[in-house]
Parts: sequence; structure tokens; C-alpha cells
Amino acid sequence: MRKLSGLLLILALASCKQEKELYIDLSGAWTVNLDREDQGVTEQWFNTLFTETVALPGSLVENGMGDDISLSSHWTGQIVDSSWYLAEKYARYREEGNIKIPFWLQPELKYLGAAWFQKEVMIPENWSNKNIVLHLERPHWETRLWIDDQEIGMQNSLSTPHTYNLNAYLKPGKHIISIRVDNRIKEINPGINSHSVADHTQSNWNGLVGEISLQARPLAFIETVALFPDVENGVVKAEVKVRNYTGTTRPCTLKLQSMAVGTGEKQEKVVHEFSMKDGEDVETIEISYPMGESPALWDEFNPNLYQMDLELKSDEGVDAKQVQFGMREFKTEGLRFTINGRPLFLRGTLECSIFPKTGYPATDKEYWLKILKSAKSHGLNHLRFHSWCPPEAAFEAADELGVYLQVECSSWANSGASIGDGKALDRWLYDEADYILEAYGNHPSFCMMAYGNEPAGVNQVQYLNEFVTHFKEKDPRRVYTGGAGWPFIESADYLNDPNARIQHWGEGLRSIINTSAPQTTFDFRHIIERVSMPYVSHEIGQWCVYPNFKEIEKYDGVLKAKNFEIFMESLEESGIGHLADSFLLASGKLQALCYKADIEAALRTPGMAGFQLLDLHDFPGQGTALVGVLDPFWEEKGYISPEEYSRFCNETVPLVRMEKRVFSTGETFEAKVEVAHFGSEILSDPDIRWKVSTQWDTLIAEGSFEKKEILLDNEQDLGSIHIPLDHILYPLQLTLEVSVNQFSNSWDFWVYPEVKAELDKGDVHVTGVLDQATQKVLNDGGKVLWALQKNTLSAASGGDIEIGFSSIFWNTAWTSGQAPHTLGILCDPEHPALTGFPSEYHSNWQWWDAMHHGQAIIMNNFENKIEPLVRIIDDWFENRSLGLIFEAQVGEGKIIVSGAD
Repeated sequence: MRKLSGLLLILALASCKQEKELYIDLSGAWTVNLDREDQGVTEQWFNTLFTETVALPGSLVENGMGDDISLSSHWTGQIVDSSWYLAEKYARYREEGNIKIPFWLQPELKYLGAAWFQKEVMIPENWSNKNIVLHLERPHWETRLWIDDQEIGMQNSLSTPHTYNLNAYLKPGKHIISIRVDNRIKEINPGINSHSVADHTQSNWNGLVGEISLQARPLAFIETVALFPDVENGVVKAEVKVRNYTGTTRPCTLKLQSMAVGTGEKQEKVVHEFSMKDGEDVETIEISYPMGESPALWDEFNPNLYQMDLELKSDEGVDAKQVQFGMREFKTEGLRFTINGRPLFLRGTLECSIFPKTGYPATDKEYWLKILKSAKSHGLNHLRFHSWCPPEAAFEAADELGVYLQVECSSWANSGASIGDGKALDRWLYDEADYILEAYGNHPSFCMMAYGNEPAGVNQVQYLNEFVTHFKEKDPRRVYTGGAGWPFIESADYLNDPNARIQHWGEGLRSIINTSAPQTTFDFRHIIERVSMPYVSHEIGQWCVYPNFKEIEKYDGVLKAKNFEIFMESLEESGIGHLADSFLLASGKLQALCYKADIEAALRTPGMAGFQLLDLHDFPGQGTALVGVLDPFWEEKGYISPEEYSRFCNETVPLVRMEKRVFSTGETFEAKVEVAHFGSEILSDPDIRWKVSTQWDTLIAEGSFEKKEILLDNEQDLGSIHIPLDHILYPLQLTLEVSVNQFSNSWDFWVYPEVKAELDKGDVHVTGVLDQATQKVLNDGGKVLWALQKNTLSAASGGDIEIGFSSIFWNTAWTSGQAPHTLGILCDPEHPALTGFPSEYHSNWQWWDAMHHGQAIIMNNFENKIEPLVRIIDDWFENRSLGLIFEAQVGEGKIIVSGAD
């Protein structure tokens, strides 16, 4: 036994040594030359040895190469608000030596154009008569390759590795590899705002990242492997493409064996013998591989993985591949997605290629595990890659954690780009989709695919119908839609649509959240009923929070938060810099409340298939869109925890329908209780409880509901709650909490004593105008409450600041000043003026009416500094000191001014 173990160890070590001998890691020092004038090809730079060195993998900016940021910097991406170039308030930030841009993160340097990277390699003697492949995992963007003085070709995928077959060019001995990388948009225009290329997020970088290597394999080799799981029959259909460069037909043996990744358990080996013809044409072998009895399935709850080991043996040697896959079936049935026949609900967020440290996507699995674990801890099960496709490591991490991915073909064909018009982009998108499916199609997490985002083009419907039909037939392992956002096309498996959300683009203060008094009854069934396929709401949320200036120090890589520096300096100059942290926390509480309302409305909607948030984490571009409860590093900001967030966003979420949230003591509190449940199984005997308590956790009422079977569905009625409120003697903020087993959710509501017919004003003069009578009261040392009538303030005093209950949508710069313009309130809840109005320091639903009828008063106009009793948090682009309610001494008198009518 000991001799056998030793023999196996020797064989394993020999195998590792052989693999190492057939692989050359090209990472490390390369030489570089910037081709600013596009002279390199005509001047034959491939015959010139460069002298300046860079470290690869990496970008030019990481290596300190490029141009300083200036007024003339050429950006890739639309700048809607051009005020930085023109406005006086930004003049100092346009000065040389103090350049700071407000519309996205600022790279240390910038280079747009061609750059040549060069490296000398020594090909070993044992690589003679081998198939040699150059592997460039993630170039940006177009590569042209020379070996010595011979041009090999060009590749321009934004989504997948660039691989070059070099067996005809690399013989044993010394060679020079020259790679010309060009990051400009040329004939192929995916759209300047595409997250695959734009400066809005990752930056339009130039370089080579990820794996950079040469690999030698036998001349008879496995080119690609596509595995098609058949869950119903317990088999995997393997499509193995092989190629033979030997010059003659060769007898070959192909062996396949599957192994469970978690346990190491192996299935029986399948052997296929055949003769491989010589030639450039690829040969496809199809094998049905049995997975044994009851193979472990892959989903979000049990992400069971398998590895298929393939071995192609000929007299040229042995070529091997290992392919990770999962036994899963992701389909649609009516209005639902299903995973292995079980209904699911997509709870997703976007990932827009946001990597501030490097300015390019991470290619290591550890960072992607951090991202996806953060998403799952907030109750999500889905990520959409907006107008880009991530590297291999993202798929590996999603496979491991059980996350459903929507991948897109690196295009947002809008703002100067379009599809269906016969331009080069039309053909390129088909090629890009082919590359993506070939490179990542075996990953079980790759469940959904779209061309890209929100297209333009008069022929877009016809083009996308043909696009989706083509790829549904070619690769049925996932579901397809045309474009994220629009249009509706008949051939799609599902619809990504922006209508089912509580704030629409351009809606301003006419949105549900800003026109409907606080309640939890609305849903989107009137929208869902119009479609006959699964409906996924597109980019819901977009609720902003005030900047976290402590975050600035995190930007220690190539992208700097100069925008935050501008905003912080503006706040300090307004005299309220000390409130930055308070603004963050108070606006963050309102942001979380808005997201809760959006998500719960989706979960209440019968037949809805899912949502995609914009966003769980911040989007640093498009004017600075601080729409995340997490920062761009996927880290918490301090005002809501994953545990709190996942109460209203999870596999099982208790929900209530309340007609209103504000009651008087003569009323009865009523709520209909339901649940949205999309867990791993039906709940056959759930424990369903509720309770109502005060802010101080004093129990007011409690109860339970009859246990009933809870299916995999939403809008499942659990019962009703009725609580007479006549025993409540003073104003209270109460919380209803409902739990279904371990899953709990809660809602605040308020109870006030019934309003008297006549308000007891005491010695306070109440007025809506500052007239002579009011001035006399003040001159006589009296007390005045001045409640400003709506729309009576001048623009200079704040009359043009449109406030609503909700937070800012996306940001005012990119939306050209869309209302609301503010981020909620900040107050001292213990102030005597708020006695009788239970509150926290931040906006909650009881402030809806005051904000709905209110005006923001600019406090900077007063000569004497006045601290408002209730502040309104201004947009970070303006940073005015704003008040909703303030108190002041006027002569011998005192006045409280309220912006709420």
C-alpha cells in the first residue's frame, strides 16, 4: 500500500511538472511605447525594441503613464450637466494644479489611443510541434498582435479573452511579442455610456489585465466544451469541439468523467474512440453523459457544482480540460421564472463595472466573492451586469454562492449609437454574444442574457427579435430578452421594463411616493397584467443619500473622489460642514425607507417575476449618483445593516396592506397581512405572529394567525389585524411587526388625539402672512407662528427649491434638475417644539404631509446665524443651509417660521 501511494504521488508530481513546462506566465515586466500619432504600424514598431517598462497585468494609468487631467481631457461618456466648464462656482476647480471634476471619479492620468506592449520570450525545445496559444484574459480594448515582424491578427471583444493561435509562428528559440492595444471607439460604437467603455464607472482604460500567458498543447486538441444539463433525465449532453493540426488523420480517444466538487464523488468514465480528420475545420463530438441516480441540483439555496474532466489522447500526446458546471434548468412558465421546476423571484441589483481601486474589473475570485456575499447578505439572489460582461472570476464566485446572473453584450446603443441600422455594431453584437456563450456558457449562474441596455434605432424591434430567436435556438441553457429597459419583443423569454417602480424618470413630484399619502396598498398589477411573460422591473429605486466624506480616504488607487472634495468644500463654505455626518445618516434613513417602499410594492404585486435595483451600492458616474446603501467598495455606510435590509428583501418577506399610516384615537387600526415566499420549499406548518409596540418597546397588542400552508408565491393572505385606538391618550409612534418563522418585517404608524374643532392658540398669533398685525405682535413682544403658504417664497428665499417627501432620484445634475431637490429632514426629536409630534432625527412617514405642503427656506440669507429646529438637507451640488422650521427673536418678540403650510 505504501509503495502504491508513493507511486501515485510521483505520478501526480510528474503531471504537475508537465503542466508547468507547457505554460509560460507572461506577467511581469513589459516594455511600452505610446503611439500618440498612430505611426507605429507604418514605422514598423514591431521591429523596434522599446526601453520604457511597465508591469502587466495592469493599466497605463497604474503604471504612471498618460496625460494630466485638464479642461481639454477627452472623456468617454455623456456629460449632461456642463456647468463645470462654465459656472463660476467651479472656476477654481478648472485651474491648472487644482483640476477637480464633479461628474464622476477622476483618474490620476488619462490616455486615449494606441499603446504598444512588447516582451521577449524564449520558447523551449519541447514546445516544438505543439499548438501554442497566447491568452490575454481582459484587454481593453482592441488588440493587434505581431510575433517578430509578422502580424497575426486583430481581436476586439470587450467581454472575453483574446486568444491567438501561434503554432505556425512560435518555434523554439527567442521571439518578440508586440501587442498594440487601442481603447478608442472607432468603427464599432457600442455607445459612449456603455459601462464596458465609459469613464462613468470603470474608466476607459488602456492595458492588459488578468491572465497573460502562453500555453502549449498537442496538435490534436480540445478546442471548446459546451455542457447542456438535462435535469429531467439526469444526463449532460457534451458538445466537444476538437481540432487536428498534425497533417494526417489520427486515431483518438476522448474520455469524460464527472466529479462532484463538494464531495469528490466521481461518476463512471465514458470513453469515445474516433478518428480525427486533419484540417482547419473543427470537428464536433456529441456525448450523452449519465450523471447517476439523483444528481445534486444547483440553485441559490444549494449551489452544488460538478467538474467534468475531459482527456483527448492521440499519438501526439494528451490534451486535457476541466469544466465546472451545475445541474440546473432555468426556464419560464407563464409569468414566473423557474429553477429546476420551482418558482423563483429575482431580487437583483446592478453591477456597472465599478472598481475605484484599479479603474478596471477585478479578475480575482476573492473580490467577486466579497461582492456577491454582500449582495446575498442583503437578501438578494441576482445581479445584472449593465452593458458589460464580467471576467471568469465573477461567474466562478456566483456558481459557488448560488447567484443568478444577467449578462449583457457590452453595449448601451444610445446617445450616438443604435442597433438595427446595418452598422458594424449589428454584426459585432452577434460575435460578442457568441464569444460570451463560448467562454462562460457552462456556468450555472449564467441564467439570463440581453443584447445590452436601453437601445436606440428605428429597427431595434426587428433586430432584437432576430437576435433573441437566434441565440435561443443556439443555446437554450438560459433565458433571453432583447434590451434591458426596452423594447418589448415577441421572441423574448422575459421583459425588462421600467414602468413598475414608484418613481419614474422625469416624473418629479408626480410620483406615487410624492402624491399618495402614506399607505402600503399600491402595487403594479395593472402593469403586469398587460404582458404574458415574466416581468422584471428595470432599475427601480435610484434613491440618493448625502455623500460620505469619510469615504474619500478609501480612494487610494487610480480613481480619486475629487467630486467629493468639491462637495465637502462647498458644504464647509456654507457654514454647515459640521453637519456632514448627520446629513449622511438622516438622508440614509430616508433612502432606506424609499427602497423599502419600492421593494415591498414589487413583492406585493401578484405575478411579478422580480426587480433589479439601481442600486445596492453607489454609482459614481453620470453626475455622481449616490444611490446605494453601500459605497462603491460594497461596504456599509452606517445607517442600515444587511440584517435590517434583508427584513424587507429576502426569500420570505411578511407584508401588510394598510390604507394609511396616520390615525386618530377615534379610529381602528387595520392591516391585511400577507407573505411573499420563494424559499427552497413550501412552508407546511409556519409560525405566524404579530405585535404592535411603541418606540420604547412597550407592547400595545399582539396575536398570531392560524397556521396554513404557504406556497411558493406572493400575495398569500395570512389574516387581518384590527386594533381600536381609543385607549391611546397621547401622540405615539407605533410599530407593527409580523413574523413568519424566522423572517420578520415591520412598519411604523402614528396615532394622534382627535383634532379639536378650534385650535387652542393660547397667546400665540398664528398667521399665513407677515402683515402689519403680525409685525405689531412682534413689536409688542408677542409670540408668532408664521406658517408660510405654499408657493409664496421668492426664488432667492428658496421658492425654486422643489421638495417632496422622497429623496432625490438619481441626481439633479444628470436629470437636469428633476424634483425633488432635497434629501429629507434633520431635526432634534427632543426639542420642545416637537412635543406632541413623535419623531426620530430623520424623515419618516409622519413627515409626508409637511414635506408635501412645505417649502425650503434658505437660511444663508440671514445676517445672524439661525439654527433651524427642522432642517431640510439640500442637494450636495448646492449645499445651502435650508430650514423647514426655525425660531428667531424679532425685537422683543419671538417668531417660529414654518415652511409647512
